[in-house]
Amino acid sequence: MAKLYEIRDPIHGFITLDEWERDIINHSAFQRLRRIRQLSMTDMVYPGAMHTRFEHSLGVMHVATRMFDSLVKREKDILKGESLNFTEEGLKRDRIIVRLAALLHDCGHAPFSHAAEDLMPINPKTNKPFKHEHYSAAIVRTLFKDVIDDHKANENYDISTEDIAQLIDEDKTVSLGRRALWKSLISSQLDADRSDYLLRDSHHAGVAYGQYDLNRLIVTLRIGVSAEDENPCITIDESGLHVAEALIIARYMMFTQVYFQKTRRIYDLHLQESLRNIFNGDKFQPPVSKESLEAYLA
Repeated sequence: MAKLYEIRDPIHGFITLDEWERDIINHSAFQRLRRIRQLSMTDMVYPGAMHTRFEHSLGVMHVATRMFDSLVKREKDILKGESLNFTEEGLKRDRIIVRLAALLHDCGHAPFSHAAEDLMPINPKTNKPFKHEHYSAAIVRTLFKDVIDDHKANENYDISTEDIAQLIDEDKTVSLGRRALWKSLISSQLDADRSDYLLRDSHHAGVAYGQYDLNRLIVTLRIGVSAEDENPCITIDESGLHVAEALIIARYMMFTQVYFQKTRRIYDLHLQESLRNIFNGDKFQPPVSKESLEAYLA
């Protein structure tokens, strides 16, 4: 039986992980998140906001797993039906992929989180600046192979860094097949990311704006059919509409009262100008090779 570890978390209680996940967390590219504040210099206005991308990433893994398990429990007939055709082994494998994608979704954040994104170079494919998601996916594909593809615990699953990166990446040209269903657990209006950061940010900032009923949200998640393309998608039961609205309102209040608070924004602007001066008008290295990614992480 695999050994399990527990990490005490102020938002979710205990977060459980196995030895494989512990080895991934111990990778230098993930440990770096201990030194990146979730809210940059927000502690200059809200002194308690000292939390990091490291603890947030653990929280997102925990919430995404709870969401996945709730959907499997309540929608097993749909998941195993003719359209999706999941088996128990397929669901077990995808559960691991969802956990690792949630864990690693922020590993590409720049120093000072979003405040440093002005220094990200232009993506020639889109003519727009790269986002931290591009860096996260590239770091997973390039630097985590030794602790994912080649890890002994992976012998029974044959999970690749590509499987994980595709759930993080914003490249919409990649076909995920039935695994596209899980992508909204990582990035959507009701994803595990914002489900964690709203509760975590409000807790550390000492405000009540980001509070909503996470437990109710999780048990009202369902699998429906997209009105756009008629593909299976994660939706919410009618009985969960109020908690979905509460999350949206909580996010609005956090943006107006914390994230866009005027003094906090001024610190971001000063920081951006300082970084431009330090970089002498240059940009971060683009996420295109192992060498450029290592330079970015450095």
